[in-house]
Amino acid sequence: MAQQISFNAFEMNCISHLSPGLWRYPGDQALHYKDIGYWQNLAQVAERGLFDAIFIADVIGVYDLYGGSDEAALRTALQTPVNDPVQLAAIGAAVTENLSFGITAGVPFEHPFPFARRLSTLDHLTKGRVGWNIVTGYLPSANRSMGQVEAPHDERYDQADEYLEVIYRFLEGSWEDDAVILDRKTGQFADPAKIHHIRHDGKYYPNIHGIHISEPSPQRTPVLFQAGNSTRGIKFAANNAEALFIAPPTKEHAKVQVDRIRKALVDAGRNPDDAKIYILATVITDETDALAQAKFKDLLSYASVEGSLVINSGWLGVDLSKYDLDQPLNKLESNAMQAAVESLRDSVTEEGKTWTVRDLIRYSGVGCHGIKIVGGAQSASDKIEELIDYSGADGINLGYATTPGTHEDVVNYIVPELQKRGRYKTEYTPGTLRHKMFGRGDRLPDNHRGSKYRIDGPLSVIDDFNGTGRAKN
Repeated sequence: MAQQISFNAFEMNCISHLSPGLWRYPGDQALHYKDIGYWQNLAQVAERGLFDAIFIADVIGVYDLYGGSDEAALRTALQTPVNDPVQLAAIGAAVTENLSFGITAGVPFEHPFPFARRLSTLDHLTKGRVGWNIVTGYLPSANRSMGQVEAPHDERYDQADEYLEVIYRFLEGSWEDDAVILDRKTGQFADPAKIHHIRHDGKYYPNIHGIHISEPSPQRTPVLFQAGNSTRGIKFAANNAEALFIAPPTKEHAKVQVDRIRKALVDAGRNPDDAKIYILATVITDETDALAQAKFKDLLSYASVEGSLVINSGWLGVDLSKYDLDQPLNKLESNAMQAAVESLRDSVTEEGKTWTVRDLIRYSGVGCHGIKIVGGAQSASDKIEELIDYSGADGINLGYATTPGTHEDVVNYIVPELQKRGRYKTEYTPGTLRHKMFGRGDRLPDNHRGSKYRIDGPLSVIDDFNGTGRAKN
């Protein structure tokens, strides 16, 4: 049986996400990003298309590398203004039954103790239909706004490793499964002997001692997403991630990245299919190839050159205003998104030449660095199948040109065609996001790093509630 292909809707709580300037396109609804109804409609569109999730990106900070200021980002609404993604999971879950939600939150910007509660709250409210995209940050402006010093790229992942350790201790190692007893006769809600203080004393998070202040949620630890594809990012993902997002410019580069990730999972003691891999792609489709090509051409006419330069400067960590349009980009050095830099170094354009700023502007007008798939239902589905089969990935993180129009087109044209071919599900698997994705239950598997921090796990460090003390290592 052919592999099933999965879709996520890739969104952001802002006006202009990955297609700068397209908020001006007739019918686009991005300016309604502040309205609950906008997000609930989008969730219902995604559920009608049997998408796995709406994956909600986020940044803390502004894109201010281009031209040395934030003025261009503000002029083009390039991921500025941007509202918090976390609330959108509960808003969308209220009008859906099966769709899940991936929220993005940055490790450097919130202490793990309150964030663990936030994760449990969302997992309760969505009945286990939530995942967390772990990011380490890449915009220097975020650190300035937080009054922090920007850490080197790899050290950000060192901090993230310790952050996850604290999160695992709270979510997996504080409350036993049967701690809540609900004895109405005696009035006892929980058994304190089965609720444990965790202890952690690390480099980035010292002197943590206390209980998790939320009951265990359906998944305990929500599904863990990760988008870092640098060498250090893949090492981190191999130990933690259950879903990874990659943004290669070609199917050939996608295969290289997928193979690296699968090998890293095995090296970390996991199975190569223990994490789903989604490729960023924007699908422009219609009834026929001619209509789809005409739509794509029309969309490109609204793309913002300045916005494209702003977002690429932020992703690459360089001020592209200082570059000649025909200057090659194969010698970039960056402390930002190293995977994006590596993609430009290791790949060539469709014409087989080294990437230049001019090429980047042209390519990024719709969907930024993601792969572009343009065609009617049949030809676009052919390309999607080819991309998945060639690369070995599991699905597509669907970027959009217009919202919700691009996603509606995928639901109306692509999903039925893939279903006819037996490549796309015709109904949801019941249960939590983790069970829908892997079919192995609600909780982290035993070979996952987080399972080692359970109360009886080898890395658990806890005290009894009454303070007598009980350490596991």
